[in-house]
Amino acid sequence: MTDATADVAAKTIPTPGAGEGQTLIFDRPRSLTDKAFTYCPGCGHGVAHRLLAELIDEFGIQDRTIGMASVGCSVFNYENFDVDMLSCAHGRAPASATGAKRVYPDAFVFTYQGDGDLASIGSAEILHAANRGERITVIFINNAIYGMTGGQLAPTTLVGMKATTAPKGRQPELTGYPIHITELLAQLPGVAFSARGSLHDLANVHKTKGYMKKAMKAQLDGHGFSIVEILSNCNSNWKMTPQDSNQWIAAEMVKEFPLGVFKDVYAGAKA
Repeated sequence: MTDATADVAAKTIPTPGAGEGQTLIFDRPRSLTDKAFTYCPGCGHGVAHRLLAELIDEFGIQDRTIGMASVGCSVFNYENFDVDMLSCAHGRAPASATGAKRVYPDAFVFTYQGDGDLASIGSAEILHAANRGERITVIFINNAIYGMTGGQLAPTTLVGMKATTAPKGRQPELTGYPIHITELLAQLPGVAFSARGSLHDLANVHKTKGYMKKAMKAQLDGHGFSIVEILSNCNSNWKMTPQDSNQWIAAEMVKEFPLGVFKDVYAGAKA
């Protein structure tokens, strides 16, 4: 075992029938419960949950965090995060988060939303919360489709991409173009941080965690609205293997939704 792994070793787990122990070097974040995720195997939601929980632990804010569970595949995430959670009506997570933050200004308040919830029925909610500069942090999962309700066309569905309500693929003359919510919100003066990451490979998982950390810090430092859009797969509705769906993100989704930071209140500041 290297010095690095020795430093993070937490405890020894007995090896069944072997009489020897194994060193645990990777464990569940304190801010996640031990309830198993209900997502499809290969889905990126679980990775996004872990990143958020790790950061809540790293900032030491578990006891003052309030999360908003939206309608969509993540509707039951109040059972996964070991923090105060509120279940919100479809698209209304930013409004609920606004209320929570104004009543408890010292709390860290986040919403966790999918593209149908945030960019469709909740588009007015997210726009006005950002325009008001509400000091909340939004984690926006973009898998370019309605995942929970049957694979319908979403505001973020790519041109030509098939959905149950667009069996021949998205046609702009009928349903418009994919909406770039994160770039749109970055134009508003109330927004402190806006970025887009992805979960399709390990390097981008690490980079996305860095964006999430910046967004959370913006709220904790008293700045305005912050959002991190995260490209994630939906291998079940895309009719792909998990591996193929992650490769499709790299090959197709990133071309439509470029990764990077669009607005950063800390830009140019010394580390």
